[in-house]
Amino acid sequence: MDPSQGKSRPKHRSPMVSADVQRREAERHPGLLARTAAAALLNDIVTNGHALDERLSPAAVPNRLTGIDARDRALVRSIVTVSLRRLGTIKQAIAKFIERGLPRQAAQIEWTLIVAAAQILFLDVPDHAAVDLAVRIVRLDTKTAPYAALVNAVLRNLARERDAILAAGEPLEHDTPHWLAARWRKTYGDAPAHAIAAINSTEPTLDLTVRSDIETWQQKLGGVILPTGSLRLQTHVPIGELAGYGEGQWWVQDAAAALPARLLRVKPGMKVADFCAAPGGKAAQLAAFGANVTAIDRSAERLKILAANFERLHFQAEMIVADVAGLKGLSFDAILIDPPCTGTGTIRRHPDIAWIKKASDIPALAAVQSRMLDKAAEMVKPGGLIVFCTCSIEPEEGEMQIQAFLRRNPDMARLPIEPEEVGGLSEILNDLGEMRTLPSHLPAEDPRLAGLDGFFAARLIRRG
Repeated sequence: MDPSQGKSRPKHRSPMVSADVQRREAERHPGLLARTAAAALLNDIVTNGHALDERLSPAAVPNRLTGIDARDRALVRSIVTVSLRRLGTIKQAIAKFIERGLPRQAAQIEWTLIVAAAQILFLDVPDHAAVDLAVRIVRLDTKTAPYAALVNAVLRNLARERDAILAAGEPLEHDTPHWLAARWRKTYGDAPAHAIAAINSTEPTLDLTVRSDIETWQQKLGGVILPTGSLRLQTHVPIGELAGYGEGQWWVQDAAAALPARLLRVKPGMKVADFCAAPGGKAAQLAAFGANVTAIDRSAERLKILAANFERLHFQAEMIVADVAGLKGLSFDAILIDPPCTGTGTIRRHPDIAWIKKASDIPALAAVQSRMLDKAAEMVKPGGLIVFCTCSIEPEEGEMQIQAFLRRNPDMARLPIEPEEVGGLSEILNDLGEMRTLPSHLPAEDPRLAGLDGFFAARLIRRG
């Protein structure tokens, strides 16, 4: 039951019951639809390689959340995300109590078991509710109904041995795909690799970039002001219900993601391009600094999200729907590049990344990044700055990318980042003056307030 082998499993089939029967059961047993949806979403992600946000979109086909109210939708997300973070630990625990494995014709039972196990082991859900609903789901399908007693027994055993299971779970060994664990050990060493995996297994923080007067907003919202200048909250209140959201006083942005835009040293009136700008957090920072922002993204739909965010924040930007590689006749004082990448630095926030990305994605994405860097070198004015950043912790998408770029472009040079530009966190700067944050950076007395997204950033200057 190795989770990294999930893509070879049979595809999930919908329960062989009518919609009317399913609806009646859902009305009689609140929460049943939510658990069914969570199981289907996990299959969509791990077996079929779909991104979680894509599958939670209102436009998703099929829409797994149809008929589920807002409260239960939040529960579905919680179940799915914790299942993905601790998938190996959960599968290993289930396997311990199933001697002969699950029959192939009832493959969806595994996802039902995983959903229930995630609740029993990691969520504040009564054991009896998790067990009862899982058994009811299994009984709804004539193919899986014969295994209801097995599901009941496995889950009750999990509940009895919860403490031992949690003590034995090891995030790097069990909950990280083998290829990623091997890469992180090779790149960063064994202890840092364990530290990265450990924090990836925990719920992420909520960081805000505040327009101004951060002390006032700390008083209103609570949390702590980080050395980097972000406000970190510890709250489960929906974002839209927090004070200041509707007025555009702040936006959600991980503390590490908030650093690259600051490295451009923007002054009011500068003409600045943001490549791959949507959803707009970095572009918003540039606008707040007084730049004349040109937001470029190849996706019209994603630029609509940026436009909506800018409307709430009362910012202005020129928006261009285009592939950066095809742009001609434009020049800028400074350019921010946040290109497509594997996103392995954001697994804590997006645990589906661990299971939908593969090693072969890295060179393909690195080639896209190289083309964007070369295009930026053409478009930046002499003496202008380029900041290249990725939310990946793979060196091919960071340090190695910049080495190769500088070999191709002798008129470009690094402009080293200084510790004071990153909140005095010298540990996130390498010897060349590049920024490299790891998820395990920024420890805190309260572990729930610790960590950063894994990011790379380099600042480049075009010689005049």
